[in-house]
Amino acid sequence: MTRFATGWERPARKVLPRSLLGRSLLIILVPLVVTQAVALMLFYGSHLDLISRRLAGAVAGEIAETVRLLDSTPAPADQAWLLRGAERDFELRMRIEPAARLAPTKLINVLGPMDDDLALSMRQKVGLPFTMDWTHDPQSVLIDVQLRQGVLHVQAPRKRLYTSMIYLFVIWVFGSSVLLFGIAALFMRNQVRAIRRLSAAAEDFGLGRDTGFIRPEGAVEVRRAAAAFNRMQERIRRFLAQRTEMLAGVSHDLRTPLTRMRLALAMLPPEGPHAADVEEMTADVEEMERMIGGYLAFARGEQAEQAQTTDLTTVLEDVAAGARRTGGDIALDAAPGLTLSLRPDAMRRAITNLVDNARRHAARVALSASTVGRSVQVTVDDDGPGIPPDRRESVFRPFESDATGGTGLGLTIARDIVRAHGGDILLEDSPLGGLRARIRLPV
Repeated sequence: MTRFATGWERPARKVLPRSLLGRSLLIILVPLVVTQAVALMLFYGSHLDLISRRLAGAVAGEIAETVRLLDSTPAPADQAWLLRGAERDFELRMRIEPAARLAPTKLINVLGPMDDDLALSMRQKVGLPFTMDWTHDPQSVLIDVQLRQGVLHVQAPRKRLYTSMIYLFVIWVFGSSVLLFGIAALFMRNQVRAIRRLSAAAEDFGLGRDTGFIRPEGAVEVRRAAAAFNRMQERIRRFLAQRTEMLAGVSHDLRTPLTRMRLALAMLPPEGPHAADVEEMTADVEEMERMIGGYLAFARGEQAEQAQTTDLTTVLEDVAAGARRTGGDIALDAAPGLTLSLRPDAMRRAITNLVDNARRHAARVALSASTVGRSVQVTVDDDGPGIPPDRRESVFRPFESDATGGTGLGLTIARDIVRAHGGDILLEDSPLGGLRARIRLPV
């Protein structure tokens, strides 16, 4: 059963629309078309067919009666009188072409059952050779009947062979379908617009863009989803604010004794038997302060900053300049005009973390950026020892990548910031022989 479903589902997915609006309209359109088609078939197969047979039978019967009267009245004057009476009473214009023979003609079918019903009635009631021409005159049908004395030419009005109700019915069927489909498309578009706005708001919120609360609109279920999303935004903002405030307080409380320790160490004599111990303790205090700053930045996540149109090349130049000021050997190759929506300070911090991580393990660092398809890629290459492939994912976890001079949060903070922008960070082999950190950002 599963194989059968898989066999027909794959081609169907290529044909069926992928959007909610398209699928909703298809759900509405298919039953509507089927219903109208069934109604048209019922009308065409029953009512129209019955009316057509009766109209064709009446015309064929009048022609048959005229033919019998002509056979029983050989005088030309009497035949002319009969033909004038047929035109007056039956609305059938007739004339006799003496000593003529029927010319062979090709039967051309027209829309509807009228031609077939008329031919059948002529065979049943007249019983003589005949031909019909439905294309010569748009207002009438030409019928030729072979008589003994010649050919009877009959010009029958088309209005006597079919009813105009068929056109009104067809117009009603297709017109009502188009009207109902248009109304359904209008209402479904309004409903889908509310869902699209909710999706866009969720995407913006996930990327750190504070667009505020969205106005609930659309169906009741969509309004409930929008209201729930607004409540979720408020809870997340409140949680982040409480976490930041708590960690800021903890950081302040920890930095107070560290500051006293730094002052106490600074007051000790720089020379003496404990000079080496004082220097080590000072280095420990500085490392603790740096770790506290890293923990606070990781918890804060740069959430207060709003995204704005930023020149990424300028950000990379600032990062490279900062690394060179501290003695780093870093090469920069960035294409000009890399403009996209970023939180510049957060992105600067993420790239700085990657550059600092590379500098701690390598002598040379190369920073580059370029546009690849619908994304911008930033790469940080180094000539260090690199990271084994089986550990390249685990080093992004907190405290997994700690080393001398680091806190173990640099890569974690960098990936957190990049993913908040809708991108990601991958670790690969570098052409310089070490590690490459590749950032992908959507344009």
